[in-house]
Amino acid sequence: MSANQTASSVQDDAYHKVRWSERIGYGFGDAASNLIFTGAATFLTYYYTDVMGLAAGAIGTMMLIARILDAFLDVGVGALVDKTKNKHGKARPWLLWMMIPFAASGVLLFTFPDVGPGGALVYAYVTYLLMNFIYSFINIPYGVLNSLVTQDGYQRSVLNIVRMLGALAGAIGVSFATQPLVKVFGGGEKGWILTFAIYGVLSLIMFFITFKSTRERVKPSVSQKEIPFKQGLGALFRNKYWAIMLLFAVTVYTNYGMNGLNIYYAQYMLNDAELLGLLSFAGLIPIAVGLFLIAPLIKKYGKRNVAFFGSFIMIVGSLVILIDPTNVTFVIVGLVIKALGMTPILGTIFAMLADTVEYGEWKTGVRTEGLVYSAGSFGTKAGSGLGAAIIGWGLAIGGYIGGQETISSSASSAIHFMFIYLPIILGILQMVILYFHKLDKLYPQIVAELKAVKKG
Repeated sequence: MSANQTASSVQDDAYHKVRWSERIGYGFGDAASNLIFTGAATFLTYYYTDVMGLAAGAIGTMMLIARILDAFLDVGVGALVDKTKNKHGKARPWLLWMMIPFAASGVLLFTFPDVGPGGALVYAYVTYLLMNFIYSFINIPYGVLNSLVTQDGYQRSVLNIVRMLGALAGAIGVSFATQPLVKVFGGGEKGWILTFAIYGVLSLIMFFITFKSTRERVKPSVSQKEIPFKQGLGALFRNKYWAIMLLFAVTVYTNYGMNGLNIYYAQYMLNDAELLGLLSFAGLIPIAVGLFLIAPLIKKYGKRNVAFFGSFIMIVGSLVILIDPTNVTFVIVGLVIKALGMTPILGTIFAMLADTVEYGEWKTGVRTEGLVYSAGSFGTKAGSGLGAAIIGWGLAIGGYIGGQETISSSASSAIHFMFIYLPIILGILQMVILYFHKLDKLYPQIVAELKAVKKG
């Protein structure tokens, strides 16, 4: 077989249907990520303020600073992935290298030495930054893997749906199991450490499953030497749809990051902290169910259109809660509707990002999966970090003091605004950003032209 025939065979393989065993194995990776990442997003602010006694405003600032530093790191990690040449590929090796450090970083988040209030804040900065940096080194390659497993747009959407199901499985598990596990292990700092030690071990096992079950197939349309960082970055900023998806990801995950407010809303607005599990159930289970049903809608209407409609449904959900914000029934119904709206967004967002790889290659002649997917990691982290920061700042502005049975009216107003009105504002912004996304219509032509170049 000639070299050209071999290349053609490899590229044809890149359009074949992905087996379910590989799809499920890929989904394990986001379950692994979310055991630590969602655990931190959901409970870390509460742990810092109500268990360790740190100031809410200081925690909000810390989380934003961490995201700003991450912005620079993510681009560097993306460039490193693009330069990686290993027998296992360019993305899969990073899962193997970073799964143990990632698991350990989650445990360190909840392990506080006895160093006084000032030292505790420094320790919080160091361990939070460490977790996010390691997350970059494992999550960006994991995202890149989607674009390397297949080049078929619909297959990527299915992979993304399975990925989101894995993410939700991890998020649901953390949301329901954390508080009971902490109590089982004696509560306090010890309970949190042992709980996240379990999550760390599980995440390590699941990342290894992803590594073993996936395969990289997609190659550049033309043989290209190692791309200089400056050239790759220049090509990236000429990719307008990458920029659109970056803005969209930040907005979506800021909205999603507001879930960290649930524990405060349950305790102080609904007057029952035990309702946290029910709120988490209402906000996550409908997404898990919806993801099983969303693929035909994506195939019929396109990724951008279903995501646009989902953003509108999320706004409707917040308006339902607004009818009676202290009524558990209205809150649960509103969260269920919001979750249904979030379903098509989570089912398409990383597939839309993967499509910008081909657009960038078609537009500039340079294929940079790693740099492109740095947007996905940055969007996830910057958005959820900004959401967490907003919660911290909002609580501080409202005069919230952790560990008290009752809070001031200003603190209640702050929680009310962040839980209902801010998601409406963010939902409108999501729709505005998606209005400018036209890549679904262009993608078939782009792929056809890239295939012609490969065969030529």
